[in-house]
Amino acid sequence: MSAIFITKEGQEVERTKCEIYTRVMGYHRPVSSFNIGKKAEFYSRNYFKSNDNFNNIYN
Repeated sequence: MSAIFITKEGQEVERTKCEIYTRVMGYHRPVSSFNIGKKAEFYSRNYFKSNDNFNNIYN
């Protein structure tokens, strides 16, 4: 799958669509195969970074 884009200079550039995968029940699945509700759920997820410093307080 590719799409044609036009740059600011007026040149046509062909780009390849980037496929996003997510882990579902232990295996990877492309988000493009999700239904509308699952896509909305995927894009509204909040991602958190763990701070490893809290684990080292008593070391």
